[in-house]
Amino acid sequence: MEENITKAIAAAITNLLRPLVMFLLRNGVPYQTFADIAKRVYVDVATEKFDIPGRKQSKSRVSILTGLSRREVLRVKRLPAQDDLGALDRINRAARVIAGWVRDRRFSDESGQPTDLPFEGGNFCFLQLVKSYSGDAPVRAVLDELLRVGVVERTPDGMIRLLERSYIPKAGEIDKIAILGSDTSDLVSTIDHNICHPEAPFFQRKVKYDNLPSEVLPELEKLAREQSQALLERLDRWLSERDRDVNPRVPGTGRNRAAVGIYYFQEDYSGGKET
Repeated sequence: MEENITKAIAAAITNLLRPLVMFLLRNGVPYQTFADIAKRVYVDVATEKFDIPGRKQSKSRVSILTGLSRREVLRVKRLPAQDDLGALDRINRAARVIAGWVRDRRFSDESGQPTDLPFEGGNFCFLQLVKSYSGDAPVRAVLDELLRVGVVERTPDGMIRLLERSYIPKAGEIDKIAILGSDTSDLVSTIDHNICHPEAPFFQRKVKYDNLPSEVLPELEKLAREQSQALLERLDRWLSERDRDVNPRVPGTGRNRAAVGIYYFQEDYSGGKET
């Protein structure tokens, strides 16, 4: 049984790494850089998540858990951290502002669509939108960020117009790479939770067919985009009413992060093999 599990893990990791390695090679990241990053994550996770309660995690125990020598553990610990928390913070703030613009009737027209906003002046302006949904973030910096990634534009009369109903940068490769890391991490964590806790699994589903004609794909992509966007906007409204960053008066204890993610995928399957 243990050998079968090991083989299954090896097969799963191979499938997981194929698109990642393709991404790394396309962006000029050599194997040694990837190996050092992987070692650093092994050491960090062994240190933070596999300690013995009441005892400080030692380099010797980390060495045993990871299979790295004590000298290598020490070397890896001295490598610079790779977390780009700045990019994730920008993404989260921008996403909250866009979500508020889409759902808050104060910033919508009579048909319920996000309206063009002046930068400041009165209760229905971009300044008030940012104050309502992005805390103490500098308003000008938020606008510059949204303009930079192509989510909003300036109209000829100086108003600010929303171009996208969600944060999907049209520009800004760094932000797209940050999304790759955060979204993939959340999905893998959900799958890991469901393996470890089959009695209380998180929701994880997908629908997939592998003999579709090319002509139906545009219609499928459009259907998935429209229905998924509508679902996510409903969930966003529910979550925002209960998030204490948006609504500080919400009662309760602890601080938790929760998300629902949806993605669309297609590929040429005529060769009979996924890539």
